[in-house]
Amino acid sequence: MYLNNTKQLARRAFLKRAAQLGIAGVATPWALNLATMGEAAAFTATDYKALVCVFLYGGNDYGNTLVPYDDITYAKYASIRTGIATPQASLAATVLAPTTALPGGQRLALAPQLAPLKTIFDAGKMAVQLNVGTLVQPTTLAQYMAKSVPLPPKLFSHNDQQSVWQSSSPEGSISGWGGRMGDVALANNGSAVFSCISVAGNAVFVSGKTAVQYQVSTSGAVAINGLKTKVYGSSAVGSALQSLITQPSTQTLENEHAKITARSISAEGQVTSALAGIAPLTTPFTPANPLANQLQMVAKLIAARNTLGAKRQVYFVSIGGFDLHDNLPDQHPGLLANVADALKSFYDATVELGISNNVTAFTASDFGRTLASNGDGADHGWGSHHFVVGGAVKGKEFYGKAPATAVNGNEDVGQGRLLPTTSVDQFAATLATWFGVSNTELDLVVPNIKNYSLKNMGFV
Repeated sequence: MYLNNTKQLARRAFLKRAAQLGIAGVATPWALNLATMGEAAAFTATDYKALVCVFLYGGNDYGNTLVPYDDITYAKYASIRTGIATPQASLAATVLAPTTALPGGQRLALAPQLAPLKTIFDAGKMAVQLNVGTLVQPTTLAQYMAKSVPLPPKLFSHNDQQSVWQSSSPEGSISGWGGRMGDVALANNGSAVFSCISVAGNAVFVSGKTAVQYQVSTSGAVAINGLKTKVYGSSAVGSALQSLITQPSTQTLENEHAKITARSISAEGQVTSALAGIAPLTTPFTPANPLANQLQMVAKLIAARNTLGAKRQVYFVSIGGFDLHDNLPDQHPGLLANVADALKSFYDATVELGISNNVTAFTASDFGRTLASNGDGADHGWGSHHFVVGGAVKGKEFYGKAPATAVNGNEDVGQGRLLPTTSVDQFAATLATWFGVSNTELDLVVPNIKNYSLKNMGFV
């Protein structure tokens, strides 16, 4: 069953932590108990770790991201992808040579535009997770066709599958698995507000049950208008405004709003001061690349981690434009070039900062696309291939099962839509375990993991 009872799961987390720490007073109001849990109870971490989700909105086309290269498989690929296949000759420089070869002589190449990532793969710091997607439990094609097992809700819907990927629930979910990792780790951070950070606006991925996502821009913390500059030319007016919007109230909603506003003002000051105190990064980031700008800010915030009192952090960045029903050969290469450029700069920045082993970035997307061409594009799919990058990654390897290059094959629900052979839950559980989530708490982060005997894919 998908996560649909957040209070029950939050209560379980609280009771587990309360038992471990001897917290008393579980009869106090629910909100107060959760606040106590968030600030005072989590695993103990003496090191630093950050997890960075790079979300590709629109449904990235797996067929032109990781491309068959050996002659036999490429011939099948080209015959299916009429009009949109990547030319085989352009792939020679990006053919991947994993430590463990794929069976049957199959070889895969990165899209030419992803060439900057090949150096990371070859260095053993990038892994490829094959055919991962949303599932409730392990599912065969026969079970899918017979509808004899529970399936992810509203398959092939952008909004819902974005939410299911990020949260294990369809659109309307209030917490994501990144945020739920933050819930477990809150007490490791001197200021809980910096546990889950988005540089891409509101995202359920970094919303927890107790962890509240903190949003920044590519320029840094977002200030409240009127408090950073004079109002009507008067500093006194600004001070009066701050007093007005942060003063306590006997009215519950007003009082909560005032507390949130005060927290925002305090956090903005902390972030601005912390960023001002770090040494400038020498790693170049492309200014014209929006994703690179987001990841540059993540790198800066990570550089300021000690000032911010952070031991465990989850970040979210994104890039859109991948819903390419049309013009895929023209537009997809540029999008992939931006992804590769941004990820390479970010990885290099973590090396510069001396913390590459402590930071893991991964890609995610609504779903893959059909292997079959619709003329000059591809339609909504399901499973897809994703990358995991970082010094702790057990790289230069493919993880999971390479799908057949075929339409209406054993792993295809139609038109080359891959039936995932690795679930997002398994993918997430692997990352959560590296992050420090215990086996007994994995189902609080990814509720469907209990349906899988293999809970760790081993890529990190």
